[in-house]
Amino acid sequence: MPKKTSQLSHYDAQGQARMVDVSAKARTPREAEASAFVLMSREVLQALPKNPKGDPLEVARTAGIMAAKRTSELIPMCHPVPLSHIAVTLRVCENGVSIATKVKTTAETGVEMEALVAATVAALTVYDMCKALDKGIEIREVVLERKSGGKSGDFSRNSKVNVNGSGRGRPLHAK
Repeated sequence: MPKKTSQLSHYDAQGQARMVDVSAKARTPREAEASAFVLMSREVLQALPKNPKGDPLEVARTAGIMAAKRTSELIPMCHPVPLSHIAVTLRVCENGVSIATKVKTTAETGVEMEALVAATVAALTVYDMCKALDKGIEIREVVLERKSGGKSGDFSRNSKVNVNGSGRGRPLHAK
């Protein structure tokens, strides 16, 4: 179970935003996994292979990887972290596209934000690649699934898939 903190770390005693000083922390292995879901109609799902812009899933996978590497440029108080591994997996489901990311490092701070940014940008890219067919596509449930390492300990989200109605989907081949 992750440790609860009694204060937000990105604020000083005067309440001003600050970057946390990690210089005294040891470099340790850290991992994080995140996910997102892009809800779309069957018509858009069926059109995925015929997209004139290219394969939306492959473009989104590449965008997620690129975004993870640039997280500190997007999130103001996020440290630049040397990433040793980034994986972005997209899976077509009966009602959309499920996105899973995994990021690894050995550093003084974790990679939760990198995993979340990768999932978010991959989802935004799926939307961008498909919006001509339906502006009503929804990006849902961008969440941290798991993290390990660091002072706050390990975290794991218990419920991963809700098949009926919360936005997550079953794979197309599932019955």
